[in-house]
Amino acid sequence: MNGLSKGIRKAEVALKWDPSPAGQPPTDMDLVAATYLASDPHGDPAYTVYFGSRSPDGTITLNRDSADGKGFGWDEVMTLELDRLDSRYARVVVGVVIQQRPAHRTFVSVLKPNLRISEGYDVLAQDDFGGVLAATAAAVAEFVRGESGAWDFHAGIHGFEDDPATFTRVMGNHWS
Repeated sequence: MNGLSKGIRKAEVALKWDPSPAGQPPTDMDLVAATYLASDPHGDPAYTVYFGSRSPDGTITLNRDSADGKGFGWDEVMTLELDRLDSRYARVVVGVVIQQRPAHRTFVSVLKPNLRISEGYDVLAQDDFGGVLAATAAAVAEFVRGESGAWDFHAGIHGFEDDPATFTRVMGNHWS
């Protein structure tokens, strides 16, 4: 980041996949974001945002939520308004969870998964989860507030084999 950069201000994380074949249980993948306090940036999340929840101040929202991948275009979309996030938060980690009901699933069993992280028209990262095929969840992005207040983006796909509840507690540990 050079001296003229204002950092990442508003990011969008989008996820899509193809529906399960006829006769198979639906595949349900979910985006989740965890915020971390500046006083403990690598501790427990201050709060998490996922289906059915939102951030207390409305800065992180799940705009689209699919339980089966049958949507047109991107099935799940999350917006992170980092420039509006209170200064007490220094870190946001975003992850993807494959729901384990009614069948156990890993990324290898999801048809054509795709992830895109962007800021406006600029694509920051894209991935197909090919590096974490045995995982049931993955941390996919880290946003960190620098001393100047500008947000920096760290890409990477880091697989986990935990249940969804455990994953949301530990998904930020990879970048520690």
